[in-house]
Amino acid sequence: MAVHQNFQTVRLNYLSIPSVLLISKKPTQLKSPLAELKPTLVSLQNEASVKPITSKTTTKQHSFTITYLINSCGLSSESAISASQKVRFQSPERPDLVLALLENYGFSKIQISNLIRKRPVLLLANPENILLPKLEFFQSIGLSSCDLARTLSSDPTLLTRSLENQIIPSYDFLKSVLLSNEKIVSALKRTTWIFLEDPSKNLMPNVAFLRELGVPQKCVSLLLTHFPEAVMQKHEDFCGIVREVKEIGFEPRKSMFVLAVHALSGKGNKSIWEKCFEVYKRWGWSKDDILTAFKKHPHSMMLSEKKIMKSMDYFVNKMGWPSRVIAQCPVVLFFSLERRIIPRCSVFQILLSKGLIKEDFSLTTVLLPVEKRFLERFVTKYQEEVPDLLSVYQGKVKFEGA
Repeated sequence: MAVHQNFQTVRLNYLSIPSVLLISKKPTQLKSPLAELKPTLVSLQNEASVKPITSKTTTKQHSFTITYLINSCGLSSESAISASQKVRFQSPERPDLVLALLENYGFSKIQISNLIRKRPVLLLANPENILLPKLEFFQSIGLSSCDLARTLSSDPTLLTRSLENQIIPSYDFLKSVLLSNEKIVSALKRTTWIFLEDPSKNLMPNVAFLRELGVPQKCVSLLLTHFPEAVMQKHEDFCGIVREVKEIGFEPRKSMFVLAVHALSGKGNKSIWEKCFEVYKRWGWSKDDILTAFKKHPHSMMLSEKKIMKSMDYFVNKMGWPSRVIAQCPVVLFFSLERRIIPRCSVFQILLSKGLIKEDFSLTTVLLPVEKRFLERFVTKYQEEVPDLLSVYQGKVKFEGA
């Protein structure tokens, strides 16, 4: 409730700011918070107190800007010269206020340097009227000072967009889908573009399409919170991927459905999927085996070739397990070879060699239990028969068969 009140206070404060904001063009009147939303770039160079850069800009002014960018903003000479082509000033008064505001909000010198290098025009922004309301807004929805600085220094574009006409309407839509500020913040930390793009363009129709197919709210929320880029694809592309996932046999009401959508989203993920397909084939998996693994754990088709090869080599060549057995339990490919697979399999092999367990123990019995359960079942239970078993598990004593 406090967060909601804070958000409303920030919004009202912003609305009370006079027209000195000077948005680049008169915003379209919205029929509703989201209707006909059109992102508007705040033209920071048009503020009344800032002189536009013209061909008459003096060499002295150019030199002062470069010196300031190097000494006060931490830019390299090369970056400062490049930035000075986009912004020039004769006085440090406005830039000093901008830097002070950023420092006050927890930005480190390196983060400030990165932000200014990417968007030097922000040095001419009105700190109180343009920058402060946006910083307050993002803190009001739960973005910590640390995450705020990291997110905005990585992509300062958000600070150039209109709070009232772009950022708040985007927030309103995300809140209607994700229901909590915590999830909105999680999505924002993964990509700032969820606040930069017009939600009516792709986000809204893509979410609507998922709902039409019967994808439950919790699954829509899962996809948008953790993999927002997938939901931000062009609507035609998104619909095609969703249909493909459905044809493969995924059930829309299950969380695996949206994870599969993510695995096939975008050229990058699709390329990784195809590469994984070829790697698994090299280990003797059929197309059905690969699709079985994909259905059980969609992100098994997003692993690196190196990770797959190392894990499969150990399971097949060291442990002697049939390659196709892994397709039935692909989650084991995600485990750390050094921290989980080798220690547990070493314990398993010792117990097997001493006849304390039977060979028919499955891969899942050894690798899936939480550590406490594994220790109880395979280590503590046999401490008297094999005193060094815990040391082998902890890596203090090397098991020669590993």
